[in-house]
Amino acid sequence: MCAHVLVAEDDEMQAELIRRSLLSEGHTATVVHDGSAALDAARRLRPDLVVLDLMLPVIDGFGVCRVLRRDDDIPVLMLTARSAEDDVLLGLELGADDYMTKPYSPRELMARIRTVLRRSGRAAGRREDPVVRAAGIAVDPERHEVRCDGAEVECTPAEFEILLAMVAEPERVFSRRQLLECTRGTDRASTERAVDVHIMNLRKKIEADPRGPVRLLTVFGVGYKLSGGRG
Repeated sequence: MCAHVLVAEDDEMQAELIRRSLLSEGHTATVVHDGSAALDAARRLRPDLVVLDLMLPVIDGFGVCRVLRRDDDIPVLMLTARSAEDDVLLGLELGADDYMTKPYSPRELMARIRTVLRRSGRAAGRREDPVVRAAGIAVDPERHEVRCDGAEVECTPAEFEILLAMVAEPERVFSRRQLLECTRGTDRASTERAVDVHIMNLRKKIEADPRGPVRLLTVFGVGYKLSGGRG
């Protein structure tokens, strides 16, 4: 079961943990950090499931769930530090399909996500393919393989994790800190400045002209993005 999951979580570290857990399960993920962005992404992307934090800025999770239920039937798994019975009941009354409180284990969250997807049938017809593709690049997290325009590309573990994150979300602008978090399991001694070195090395491997990149672009004052769209 391969699904596209929208993660609406204002805590960037929690959001990144969920995103990486989803990728390891063979899903794709889009991450947003406020309720307005969550509604916009849900309308544009039509995800199979929304993992929705209640304590979102701009529009809280209750408001997001209310609009989603009015406009669509996308399954919603609420995720929050609030465990009061009234909050749980209100979330369920608004139409949430499941409800988890923090702290939680990533394994339990993934199990709950599988259950909600199976029950909803939203991703039932999708082929189980763990490979993520964008901008002519294919990243296989199970085989730890990268191909660019069909040719195999050798990557270090840190480069692989950075590229996996960016291919999973083409056109998303990642800060250096966010990309650094992607490498924590492989390169704990790395720094934000080391991310620039990883990007430079990746450009040498996936760009026809590393000095004039068309895929792995710098967004000045912010970070980097992968340009080229899915596929």
